[in-house]
Amino acid sequence: MNYATLESAAKFLKQKWPEARPVCGLILGSGWSDVVEAFDIEDQVSYEEIPGLGKTGVVGHAGRLARGTPFGMETLIFQGRRHYYEGEGWTPVAIPLYVLKQLGADIVVLTNAAGGIRSDMKPGDLMIIKDHINNFRDNPLLGEHNPVWGPRFPDQSRVYNAELRDLLKKAGDAVSEKLFEGVYLASTGPLYETPAEIQAYKTLGADAVGMSTVPEAMLANAAGMRVAALSCITNLAAGISATDLTHEEVTETTKAAMSRMKKVLGQFWKELANARR
Repeated sequence: MNYATLESAAKFLKQKWPEARPVCGLILGSGWSDVVEAFDIEDQVSYEEIPGLGKTGVVGHAGRLARGTPFGMETLIFQGRRHYYEGEGWTPVAIPLYVLKQLGADIVVLTNAAGGIRSDMKPGDLMIIKDHINNFRDNPLLGEHNPVWGPRFPDQSRVYNAELRDLLKKAGDAVSEKLFEGVYLASTGPLYETPAEIQAYKTLGADAVGMSTVPEAMLANAAGMRVAALSCITNLAAGISATDLTHEEVTETTKAAMSRMKKVLGQFWKELANARR
């Protein structure tokens, strides 16, 4: 990771929003960007203006950072993420977590689009991530240790905070939305998985599969932030789906599920605010 670039990104946002004291961060994955409409937004900035972050390379990622104060909790909302498979290393992936940490946020909510492996989940379903499997064969904490990420050997026994998971379930109940809970496996991409790989992942205990989220969860957890994560199951995984996998299917499914995604996350912020009082 290039720490000079990370610090430049943080410095830029501190200068743009000198009064910013976010409590939470929200990173919106593929197809999730319009969830920002569930929040009152006070200001926003393009990723291309933020040093080191740059233009998103995937359809369904708006590439804007929005700032709002839903239910009295200042929140930075990243409309889209940078992916490791874009070939620019870990720095763009890490910038949102580094910025949130430097500005004082202690909660981050991660979202993604995922392929469903478990037989009881179908496209359009939402799944709370309770644990993950890192199949990147790499991780952003390799290399020289920086104390911003906590101890050299961070514990991962409880990456996804139990209290936040309970609040997500409570939010789902409040808006009559069934939320599944499961294990998310992340690989580098950009290739979709083979049917044989999906069967292997199922044997390992994965319920859904994707190409993101795990590195961000690792960083946030290591830095001492509380982490929650929510997947939209946008397709059945290879060998389970009767059709070829396409990114168009991902964006179409998230578009169809958008109203429910907005309701769940909007209600979650309300539940979180009540819990913090």
